[in-house]
Amino acid sequence: MDAAGLDLISVQDHPYQRAFYDTWTLISYLAAATERITLVPTVANLPLRPPAVLAKSAASLHRLSGGRIQLGLGSGAIWDAIAAMGGPRRSPKEAVDALDEAIDVVRAVWSEERAVRFEGVHYRLAGLHPGPPAGPGLGIWLGAYGPRTLRLTGAKADGWMPSLGFLPLDRLSEAVIRIDTAAQEAGRDPAQIRKVYNLNGVIGTESSTPFQGSVQQWIDQLAELVSDFGMNAFIYWPSDDHERQLTLFAEEVAPAARQALAEV
Repeated sequence: MDAAGLDLISVQDHPYQRAFYDTWTLISYLAAATERITLVPTVANLPLRPPAVLAKSAASLHRLSGGRIQLGLGSGAIWDAIAAMGGPRRSPKEAVDALDEAIDVVRAVWSEERAVRFEGVHYRLAGLHPGPPAGPGLGIWLGAYGPRTLRLTGAKADGWMPSLGFLPLDRLSEAVIRIDTAAQEAGRDPAQIRKVYNLNGVIGTESSTPFQGSVQQWIDQLAELVSDFGMNAFIYWPSDDHERQLTLFAEEVAPAARQALAEV
């Protein structure tokens, strides 16, 4: 994928899944094995990863990799599994409140202040000496679906990472509007927010099902997501035949989609 010219690799973060490698360990390994591609957790499991430590990990790897890391953050899910691993069990409101606080904590740890303090319900910093500085380009990307987290994305985040399986096309426009409205209300430019759509599907023969069709259908559908919905980045998760499917995406879909968008 690095040699083929793709821009981004994402790695899920479900630490309680016994078959998965630890996400930050895997991302660090991949960063060392690649030269240009950016890596992001989709999305870091906040209840099991303290935000101050996440912030330092992301800033460190961002600098060591030559600026090729983004910090994906999620409020948490599968609470039984989180609790089984020693994490807190949070209500939906508590989970979003904690995510909101965590963004402030991460920004503080990325600052170049001599010492930072934060007093929240879920997190606190008591005179922490932050560092290393984040470096240019490192941002916070949220996995957001509900009204509160969508507004939080527009108000405070640098990117948004929804998945087709959880946010289908018939709900995408409403979610984008919520983000863009919140950004404008916060005095931010919505166009500066990276909107990354995680697409699970198959590249194959002609089909009436979105993201289950031919190369040309994929190219056309990606262009529509940009022009009609304002999405500006895509991650492909093949449903099957992973290596061949990713090769098709890298060698046939992505270059042609870039060309089609450049001509719009």
